[in-house]
Amino acid sequence: MSIHLRADRVLFRFSGPEAHRLLNDVLTGHIPTDAGPAAAWALLSPQGKILAEGLAGWLDDALWLDVHASVADDFFKRMRLYKLRARLDIEDLRDTHRVGFSTAQQPGAQPDRLGPVQLGWRLIAPLADTADWADDTAYHTARIAAGILHQGNDFPANDAFAHDIGLDLLEGIDFVKGCYVGQEVVSRMKHRGTARRRPVIVAGLAAPAGSPVLAGSREAGTIGQVVNGKALAILRLDRIADPDAATVDGQPVVLVLPQWANYQFGETGADASLTSP
Repeated sequence: MSIHLRADRVLFRFSGPEAHRLLNDVLTGHIPTDAGPAAAWALLSPQGKILAEGLAGWLDDALWLDVHASVADDFFKRMRLYKLRARLDIEDLRDTHRVGFSTAQQPGAQPDRLGPVQLGWRLIAPLADTADWADDTAYHTARIAAGILHQGNDFPANDAFAHDIGLDLLEGIDFVKGCYVGQEVVSRMKHRGTARRRPVIVAGLAAPAGSPVLAGSREAGTIGQVVNGKALAILRLDRIADPDAATVDGQPVVLVLPQWANYQFGETGADASLTSP
């Protein structure tokens, strides 16, 4: 089976006796301590907006995290500030390593799993070993079909809450561990049921990324990366009373909820003060 290069991802390696503690204290997710599945996480602002997100995997006595290239510099800067005097090293591997994806298990690969969704297998390799890897079309086709949003491809930094991209349902938030940056907002949204923007699959597209999704005459959100006529969008559920009436660029589209969704069209958050306008 082919390995597909995730060309827009940048790797960072966290090693040392306090690497796990730092990441566990700063990021939303359950940070791995062994070579099991790669785990979803996000770095939030104090206001709860996503500054970076990706997967974390344990390999060769270190934690390997990937982020979208558009936020790599900011992520590296912030993590060095959080590091302070902690006993760990943070390595920027954009010039030496790459992230890959395969639908079949490969030597050294880890399951690419987000809660109930297992897309395939995540690989990390030195740059020299990736020359024959295929492009990432197959990866993006699979993640869009599964309803997995990615920062940089589907939404910009500091624009969405963790609940907006479904991290609460995809095991990208550890609700048991102690505080992390943005934890108060995440906790309130969970316990008050205030999330009203959620991932939706949009099919039948002939429009570019960034085009608005209209529910009747009202905008419900915008579409992300388009692959083979499909995209993901973070949509206001309360504005979609009739999903069959949705349009993009004046053309009718099909709105589908991900299989893992526990939400429905037409839902309204109990407290709009914590969600985006």
